[in-house]
Amino acid sequence: MELNKLTLFGLVKGRMSWLTRRQEVLAQNVANSDTPNYKPKDLKAFSFKDMVQNKTTILNPVTTNPKHMTGASRSASPFDLVVNQTPYETSPDGNGVVLEEQMGKIGETQTQFQLTNELYRKHMGMITIALGKGR
Repeated sequence: MELNKLTLFGLVKGRMSWLTRRQEVLAQNVANSDTPNYKPKDLKAFSFKDMVQNKTTILNPVTTNPKHMTGASRSASPFDLVVNQTPYETSPDGNGVVLEEQMGKIGETQTQFQLTNELYRKHMGMITIALGKGR
């Protein structure tokens, strides 16, 4: 039984991927907090509705010759990157990164990831009990 084909597990996986990608973007903002003219970025808000409607197709590479190396299957990031056009404040060198704001977003992202992970864990527990392997 492939759990990713179940709707809830697919959505949880998509949410966790979005949160992971958002953490990367926010870390880049913090890393560039002293770069002149840098504008902070964030991801477009995650939407379960969009996730269900816009399933992305993943292409798996095929080895046609035993001497060829197998490729890793990758899909393009389905998450849209948004540049913050109106930062809260801008430094004299044009940098728009506010560390307090970025750290708040990082904390929020971490909390949401933990919540999503707990939802995944609880759902797995219910499936395990339903299959008679729990207790």
